[in-house]
Amino acid sequence: MAQEFSRRGFLKRTGESALAAGIAAVPLAPPDKQPEHLPIPAPPQKKLGWAVVGLGELALGQIMPAFALCDRSRPVALVSGHPEKAKKVAEHYQINPKNIYGYENYDSLKDNSEIDVVYVVLPNSMHAEYTVRALRAGKHVLCEKPMAVNPQECRQMIDAAKEADRKLMIAYRLHYEPYNQAVIEMSRKQAYGPIRLVSADNVQVTKAPNIRLSHSLGGGPLGDVGVYCINACRYITGEDPVSVTGMQFRPTDDPNFAEVPDRYAFTLQFPSGVLATCTAGFSAAASRSYRVFCRDGWYGLDPAYDYQGLRLHIGQGNERREIKLGQVNHFAREMDHMSQCVAENKQPWTPGEEGLRDTLVMSAIVRASVGGGTVKLSEVQNDWPILPAPQI
Repeated sequence: MAQEFSRRGFLKRTGESALAAGIAAVPLAPPDKQPEHLPIPAPPQKKLGWAVVGLGELALGQIMPAFALCDRSRPVALVSGHPEKAKKVAEHYQINPKNIYGYENYDSLKDNSEIDVVYVVLPNSMHAEYTVRALRAGKHVLCEKPMAVNPQECRQMIDAAKEADRKLMIAYRLHYEPYNQAVIEMSRKQAYGPIRLVSADNVQVTKAPNIRLSHSLGGGPLGDVGVYCINACRYITGEDPVSVTGMQFRPTDDPNFAEVPDRYAFTLQFPSGVLATCTAGFSAAASRSYRVFCRDGWYGLDPAYDYQGLRLHIGQGNERREIKLGQVNHFAREMDHMSQCVAENKQPWTPGEEGLRDTLVMSAIVRASVGGGTVKLSEVQNDWPILPAPQI
C-alpha cells in the first residue's frame, strides 16, 4: 500500500532521518500553528456605493481612477449636466446607465439604495446647494474644498447634516497621506522645539477659460490654492488664528483677472504666538511648499500639496536631510476614510466644522485685503463673502 502523504508526516520523517544521521533537526515551522509573520488575508470589506457629482477635470483625472485603489468605496452613480460625457464615463467604469443623473432630477438620488455617499465636485458656488440637497435625500456627503463661498453657507451645510443625521466630510486629502501626517506628528511632539514661524506658498499659472477665474462660481486664488496654506498652518500649529492681515492685487490690463484678484499675501497670528506668512496666486510659476521654523531646527514639504511626489526635508544647523515615506493615492485614502466612518458610525477627521474654520479665515483675509489693517477672527460676520465683488 502506498504510504499516505501529509505535510506533518513529511516533517516527522525528515526529522527522524536527520537524527539517525547524527544531524540536529531544524523545525521548518511550528507543527501546531502557522508562523506568526505569515500574513493571512482578512475578509473582504464591503464597498459602499458612491455617486460623483460633476465630471470636470478633477473628477475624471483623479477621483474616478482612484476608485480602483479603494478597499471600501466603489462608484455606482454619476451626476452631470452633459449626458453624453456621463454615458461614456459610465461605460468605462461599468456603472449602470440607469444610475446617470442630471441636475434636474438630482433629488431623486433619495430613491436609489445603491448610493451611500455623494461626492460633490462642483464649482465652489454650487457646493452648499448640492451638499444640502444630497443630505436631505438621505445621503452622506464628501464635499470638495473650499467648503463654500461664505461662512453662512458652511453653517447651513453643517446644520443640514445634523438634521438628516448624516456624515459631512470636507475633502482635505492631505490629512490622509503620510508626509503631511508626519509633519503633524512632529509638530505635536515639538520634535525640534516650539514652533516660532510658518511660511506657506501655493502659486500657479491659471489662464482662461477656467472656472477658477469666475467670480460668480466662487473662483479666485484664495479659495482655490490659498486654502491649502491656511489649512496647513492650522494643522501644523494645531490652532486657529486669532487675527489676520492681507493684501490682494488685481491687474487692470489682464483679461484673466477681470473678475477675481490675481494674488494674495497674508499673515496669520495664532494664540501661541506663532506667526505665519502665506502667498497664493494665479500668475507665477508653480510653487507649492511650506516650512516650519522651530527653536532647534526646521522642517517642511516641497512640494507640499501635489497629488504625488511630496518631499520632506529637515534642517538643523548646517545639516539638512530628507525623510522618505511611502506614496499613497490621496483620493483613495480620503474616500475610504469616509466609507469607514459611515460603516462604523464615526466622525470624519475633516468634518464640516473644519471647512467652516478655513472659510472664516478666508473671509477675514478678504476683509483685511479690502479695508487694510488687522482683522480679528471674532469680527468676521457669517455673510461676509470670500471674494469681493468685481470692480466694474
